[in-house]
Amino acid sequence: MKQYVIPFEEVGMTDVPRVGGKNASIGEMLKGLTALGVRVPGGYATTADAYRDFLSQGGLDARIHAALKDLDVDDVAKLAATGARIRGWVLETPFPERLQSEALAAWRAMDGGRGIAVAVRSSATAEDLPEASFAGQQETFLNVRGEQALLKAMHEVYASLFNDRAIAYRVHQNFDHAQVALSVGVQRMVRSDLGASGVMFTLDTDSGFRDVVFVTASYGLGETVVQGAVNPDEFYLYKPALRAGRPAVLRRNLGAKAIKMVYAEPGSGERVQTVEVPAAERARLSVTDADLVELGRQALAIEQHYGCPMDIEWGKDGTDGRIYILQARPETVQSRVGRTIQRYRLKNRSRVLTEGRSIGQRIGAGPARVIRDVAEMVRVQPGDVLIADMTDPDWEPVMKRAAAIVTNRGGRTCHAAIIARELGIPAVVGCGDATEVVRDGMGVTVSCAEGDAGYVYDGLLGFEQQEIQLDAMPPVPVRIMMNVGNPDRAFTFAGIPHKGVGLARLEFIINRMIGVHPRALLEFDRQDAALKETIRRQMGAWTDPVGFYVGRLAEGISQIAAAFAPEPVIVRLSDFKSNEYANLIGGKQYEPHEENPMLGFRGASRYVDDAFRPCFELECRALKYVRDEMGLTNVQVMVPFVRTVEEGRRVVELLAANGLARGVNDLKVIMMCELPTNALLAEQYLDHFDGMSIGSNDLTQLTLGLDRDSAVVAEAFDERDAAVKALIAMAIAACNRRGKYIGICGQGPSDHPDLARWLVEQGIHSMSLNPDSVLETWMFLAGGKA
Repeated sequence: MKQYVIPFEEVGMTDVPRVGGKNASIGEMLKGLTALGVRVPGGYATTADAYRDFLSQGGLDARIHAALKDLDVDDVAKLAATGARIRGWVLETPFPERLQSEALAAWRAMDGGRGIAVAVRSSATAEDLPEASFAGQQETFLNVRGEQALLKAMHEVYASLFNDRAIAYRVHQNFDHAQVALSVGVQRMVRSDLGASGVMFTLDTDSGFRDVVFVTASYGLGETVVQGAVNPDEFYLYKPALRAGRPAVLRRNLGAKAIKMVYAEPGSGERVQTVEVPAAERARLSVTDADLVELGRQALAIEQHYGCPMDIEWGKDGTDGRIYILQARPETVQSRVGRTIQRYRLKNRSRVLTEGRSIGQRIGAGPARVIRDVAEMVRVQPGDVLIADMTDPDWEPVMKRAAAIVTNRGGRTCHAAIIARELGIPAVVGCGDATEVVRDGMGVTVSCAEGDAGYVYDGLLGFEQQEIQLDAMPPVPVRIMMNVGNPDRAFTFAGIPHKGVGLARLEFIINRMIGVHPRALLEFDRQDAALKETIRRQMGAWTDPVGFYVGRLAEGISQIAAAFAPEPVIVRLSDFKSNEYANLIGGKQYEPHEENPMLGFRGASRYVDDAFRPCFELECRALKYVRDEMGLTNVQVMVPFVRTVEEGRRVVELLAANGLARGVNDLKVIMMCELPTNALLAEQYLDHFDGMSIGSNDLTQLTLGLDRDSAVVAEAFDERDAAVKALIAMAIAACNRRGKYIGICGQGPSDHPDLARWLVEQGIHSMSLNPDSVLETWMFLAGGKA
């Protein structure tokens, strides 16, 4: 006799044809991963046989087939009418008596008279295949209590196989409607309405970088995260650190978390309701570092078991404090990407209308179509930019028409983000005000090619697209490294052929991720009330001002170091000039006014200054944490703007006093060669340093006595000047005589391929280039054409 109901513990991934991908995966984890500490709530599934027998009653399957046979799913009005008619037929058809009795018997055994709540989920037999993700196509019902409510929810799940979005998706993915069956999963609810929930991926969803677990989290039941109704907290965890039992959190981003979904009040007639999150809770991260480690540990176990990148929904029970895995499926976008990189670059920029989280690393442009209700979807034409508060699976029939998608709400794992990745179109989510500031019909350009932030620009801007075949890169006679300042782009840049990072600037991290002068944080208690409030807002979820500075620095450094490990990442200590430090929050009170800051209080002279030294020590704390605690010993330290040999010696001593001694734990301390004195006395400087990195911009200015920012003398600025090259040649020769590192991280080789070739001839070890010039310079030096 056909089996209609089966416990989760009795199914696994070989049972996808019987119980669908979602339910098969739940059973697989219960059987194979419980012993490894992966906690999955139990329950049972109805089978595909039960569904097919249900459809066979009264010729229902034949009627459905006839209704769908010639349907044009791109005709949104006809799709809606046909879907509604079919769903009506399904709901009118009663369950077979045996299916109903067996489902209720399994429910009673599970309930045990306790009146438990369950989630009733759909699980299609074609879902979660490597070539397509059917996630979110059918319905899920939460906080279902009692027998009649259970049967009603099961019936609704059956009908949801014929939602408009599900019908359209199957057609677009070339799946035969008749070949897709539905299983119902009945799973014990986790009380995440009292805790937190979210989604995690065992890779970076935008770049495909494999060595991280990307976690999103928010308060309450997970539907708000999946739907994109909230902007969640976001985290990156470094897999090698997780495996080694080291601190593993690379990044923490505080989300708005304005609402949460909770159980509805008894007697309200609803199962769940959405409520506002109190301001104090919004200002905190929704999970702890201990929660993140537990999430990461379970994610690693799941990924290892399945042997592929995974998309995982999780919940933290607010009653027992434990993390539970609700479902897991293979990731279906980045895991299919081959050894080709698509690079996009704007040719020019205009006024930014709004910004949010970038999805897809692409650029799209077209007329804006502001859609405020699902009924207006028919207005979206091919090539339009879809602007909406949020999207859900009902929008999918028109999303594929869009050149780009922009939403007010949602994070990087919301519905709009997932579909945009799958369709290969850019999306900017969580803008907050897109539907208000973008006018319907105006031309806009959506750029997701500038890092973590995505921008909506006024007008139709020009952009370039480049395709890189990574397997076709020829050998090159020098180590090609990259200049990376923005940690948000590190995972993407790491996909470009490289030998590490020759220049990671702390200034970008301080300016964009911190934004406050370090002395204002060290002396927080002395600030006036208004400045304290401004700093508190800037700190977000951090409560300790000094911890905020050190922690955010460590996050920025570790994200770049993790992306490029095990190759070296040379981190240059802060090289802000006095006017730049003054522009930070609270900075004006601590900085001198200088007529020429380029030649003033900057670089090494700051570190040995009594007033600034405590700020320098915070940088040391961050670097030491990344290297010694997180285990990212590929981080090397570089000292900028060293005016004298004695100044260099004092800085090296200070580094050692702060736990960053040369040679300890493989630490190399390098200096910038950017003043003529550095090249002229290179042998003496190298008594204290492990090598040099040539900063051709400042070296050219200081050799020729000009300001490259001055329009009057700008034409005289050329790193290929004979005097500049003579100094560079001296530095290269000295480092090679001493057997020490010599590289270049200035703009010169990026701008002038002939200078790059000359540097190779002189014996330079590495060139650190801007990421957008790596491939062109690589091909030039390899003897090919860019």
